[in-house]
Amino acid sequence: MSNYSLEIVPTTRPNIYKFEANSFLVNHKNYEFKNIDDAKKSPLAQKLFYFPFVKTVFLAQNFVAIEKYDIAEWTDIKDELKNTIEELLNSGVKIIEEGEDKKGNIPVTVYAESTPNPKTMKFVANKKLVLQSSEYKSIDDAKNSPLAQKLFHFPFVKEIFIDENYISISKYDIAEWEDITLELREFIRNYIQEGNEVVKTGQNSATTKETQPEVTAQKNLDDTSKEIIAILDEYVKPAVASDGGNILFDSYNEETKTVKVILQGACSGCPSSTFTLKNGIENMLKEMLHNKVNTVEAING
Repeated sequence: MSNYSLEIVPTTRPNIYKFEANSFLVNHKNYEFKNIDDAKKSPLAQKLFYFPFVKTVFLAQNFVAIEKYDIAEWTDIKDELKNTIEELLNSGVKIIEEGEDKKGNIPVTVYAESTPNPKTMKFVANKKLVLQSSEYKSIDDAKNSPLAQKLFHFPFVKEIFIDENYISISKYDIAEWEDITLELREFIRNYIQEGNEVVKTGQNSATTKETQPEVTAQKNLDDTSKEIIAILDEYVKPAVASDGGNILFDSYNEETKTVKVILQGACSGCPSSTFTLKNGIENMLKEMLHNKVNTVEAING
């Protein structure tokens, strides 16, 4: 049984709203349907055209977008549409008829980008790969990621971190980047282009520390911990993501005023991570949370 949930997201066009899912819906392709006949290949879209205010249905990787006619206002219909789409998805209705979503290769580009960590290279795609980050330390960790499992067959691949539209790969010292980067880039590009699964449907996380955000969200966190998480999310995560890494809140000790964070991807084991922690994150938290933080300690993911 599927377990889809949706979030209502306005767009820059007032007549179009997006309904973002917690899982991928279609395989790296986009579809646009203007009417019920046009939507023959999508039973889901056909059902949505039974609403008289639905003008166009768009399907993309992890969302359904609806363009409406002016006869209705979003305030009156958006919740009904969200509930209907959720019910259809969870009932098992076909999103795209089998075979339609796998015809031909998917145009994709992948480029390699160095990171501050000399042992880690970032491979960036022009397609969204996952909806939440995952870190894999071994092939056993990667049971939910067919792509990561295949990458571990390269003897020089040590660790893998996947987030949004990029893959950070850490290597063993037996190989130099100039000898293996092209091989890895082409392998990843071909894998995605063929429409293969990056992470198994409904399993966006590995069973390792990248599940920490979900765990901490369920804890009864104190106010300071919540403030720390908000600061990390807004000011730190975008910067470390651009370097192929990730940072997660682990814990806060009110007595010692110590914050522990988990470093993932290129940040894990990076020679410059200590400097970043002490002169960047620690100073920021001290300044923004007056007298509540003394030190920040890192746990490599």
